[in-house]
Amino acid sequence: MRDPVISFHNVSKSYPLYRRLRGVKNFFFNFATSLKTMKDDRYEALRDINFEVYEGEKFGIIGRNGAGKSTTLGLIAGVLKPDRGTVIVRGRISPLLALGAGFHPELTGRENIVLNGVLMGLTRKEVARKMEEIIDFSELGEFVDRPIRVYSSGMLARLGFSVVAHLDPEILLIDEVLGVGDIRFQQKCLNKMMSFKESGVTMVLVTHSVASVVNICDRAMWIEDHVVRMIGDPIEVVEGYCEAAGVPINLSAVNKSAL
Repeated sequence: MRDPVISFHNVSKSYPLYRRLRGVKNFFFNFATSLKTMKDDRYEALRDINFEVYEGEKFGIIGRNGAGKSTTLGLIAGVLKPDRGTVIVRGRISPLLALGAGFHPELTGRENIVLNGVLMGLTRKEVARKMEEIIDFSELGEFVDRPIRVYSSGMLARLGFSVVAHLDPEILLIDEVLGVGDIRFQQKCLNKMMSFKESGVTMVLVTHSVASVVNICDRAMWIEDHVVRMIGDPIEVVEGYCEAAGVPINLSAVNKSAL
C-alpha cells in the first residue's frame, strides 16, 4: 500500500459573512450581542471532510459551484487553515491555481521565474537549470526580459503555467487553469499534464470537466453541499454526480484521447 501524501481528518472550514451592521449606535448599545452575531454569522464551506491521496495518484474533485472544491485545494496548498480537524501534506506543493498571482509586477519575466522557483522551495541553481526550458515553453520571446506589468493576462497565465509545470513538481494542484492561451498553447498544456500522469507525479485536479476526471484520474471525490458524497472509481463517481444533477451522460462516448 502506498503512503498517503495528503490526509484530511474531520476537516471543517467556514468564512465570516460580515453582514452590514444596523447602525453604529445599535452596535455599541448591544455590543455583546452584536459581536456574537458577527462571530456566529458564517458561511460553511466544508463540513467534516475525510479523504487521503496517495503518492503518485491522480485524484479528481468534482461538484457544483460553491460546493467547497477550491477551498479544499486552498487547504492542501496551505493558504487556508481549517477551523476544525487536521490537514497533513507530505511533499512539495506546486499549485496551478491563480496563474501569475505570485508575480512581482516590476520584475521581468525571467526574474519572476527565479522568484517563484525559490518560493516553491527550489534553489537558484535548480531554477537556473530549467530556465531556458521554461522560457521556450512560455513562448514569450523578448517579453521575458520586460517587466511583467506590461504583460497581457494571457501572457501572465502562460508564464505561470510554464514555471509550475517545469520545476519538478511533487504534488501538483490544478484548479480549472487548462484554458491558457490560444488553442495550440492549450494543447501544449494538456500534453504536459498527460506527461505528468505518466511520470508518477501526484496530482489533485478540481474541474467541471467530467471527461478530464475520467481520462486523467485514478480516483475521484464528489463534494455536494460541503460534505463528501462519494469517493471511488472515477466513472462511478461521475455517473453518480451526473445522475444527481439530472444530466444524462454516455461515458462510452467520452474520447479517451481528449480532456
